[in-house]
Amino acid sequence: MIIRDVICPFCACLCDDLDVHVEEGKVTAVDNACDLGSHKFLTDHRMKGPVRRTASGWQEITLEEAIAETVELLSNAERPLLYGWSSTCGEAQSAGVHLAERVGGVIDATTSVCHGPSILAIQEVGHPGCTLGQVKNRANVVVYWGCNPMHAHPRHLSRYTTYADGFFVRNAFKERKVIVADVRGTDSTNVADEFIRLQPGGDYAVLGALRAIVRGKGDVVPEEVAGVSREQLFRIADLCKSARYGAFFFGMGLTQTAGKYKNVRNAIELVDELSRHTKWTLTPMRGHFNVYGFNEVCTWMTGYPFAVDFARGMAFYNPGETTAVDILARKECDMCLVVASDPAAHFPAEAVEHLGSIPVVQLDPFPNLTTAFSRIQIPVAVSGIDAEGTAYRMDGVPLRLRKVLDRGYPEDAMILKEITRRIADGGGP
Repeated sequence: MIIRDVICPFCACLCDDLDVHVEEGKVTAVDNACDLGSHKFLTDHRMKGPVRRTASGWQEITLEEAIAETVELLSNAERPLLYGWSSTCGEAQSAGVHLAERVGGVIDATTSVCHGPSILAIQEVGHPGCTLGQVKNRANVVVYWGCNPMHAHPRHLSRYTTYADGFFVRNAFKERKVIVADVRGTDSTNVADEFIRLQPGGDYAVLGALRAIVRGKGDVVPEEVAGVSREQLFRIADLCKSARYGAFFFGMGLTQTAGKYKNVRNAIELVDELSRHTKWTLTPMRGHFNVYGFNEVCTWMTGYPFAVDFARGMAFYNPGETTAVDILARKECDMCLVVASDPAAHFPAEAVEHLGSIPVVQLDPFPNLTTAFSRIQIPVAVSGIDAEGTAYRMDGVPLRLRKVLDRGYPEDAMILKEITRRIADGGGP
């Protein structure tokens, strides 16, 4: 059986043209997907059922036992942390926010260690965004700043930019100019018409210089800015100003270097300056397939996009205080529920050290480094493969993920709702 037009639940491109081959309850082949997406469909590295870590090793337990113990841990915790959420559907994210409010805990997503600075900048100066469809059909100049889409979002160039013909861009490879800014050469810089090789931490200065040139103040720009020559800066500025429609994409090379959200604010203000001459838009290159969805869901429900603390009985938001890494580093939380994420693989050593000293429950389809720190791991269905749900593409467009096959795993949204119900009822079954 071939299931057509399936959405890929790997990265935030959410490619919606996959053909999935299913035989005898297994995925045997995936057409049109990149290697990353294909691997997610084809891997069978799954746990059979919930497990509990004991002094002598891992012990298999029932789903009922796993839920009951999780309810007990959350009920007894004084400052629980609910973290992750970027690789699951919006329905599970909604259930997670309800659970965090019920237990008076902190809920945070992987946003806080990737594009959190993007959101902080957008809260200050706005977001001149657009859909990826607009980029494909209209943009004849594209900027990739601090990202390597050839590796992180392999089909982004073929679906929306370099190799994607659009309604107003009939021969994209010839008509569309691509600018890549990075601290080193990558596979993405190899296909660029202009490669801005800047010094590490020089993003703010280079963006500021480009803003000055676009604004007509180019006489203040020195001969070299963070490793970029004055001549190239003027050439880039002229190319951007002459664009019929420009699209600025940026990644964690901009958000997680010196300057953080001020870098992103400078990029947004550069796009605003360019829009005085022509039309430009800006889009963060979000990573996990539904990390944007958590920001949407959390904002609807709490008024804030991530790092929300319910300890006061109301939503409180203060990144740097209520973000997961900071709470773990200060050794505040005494229990952690990890959903659809792997903090042990990405958090600083100080945060991971505290994570290993407190009870951790993980809901994830696959074992990972956080499994080694977990007291309980509950394997769940994979959104977009053996569970349906809603996900948001990197441009904010919601898409409905399909259920391709049934492998018998429970959905994380169902488990989270059951945990919330039992806590509300006093912890009983």
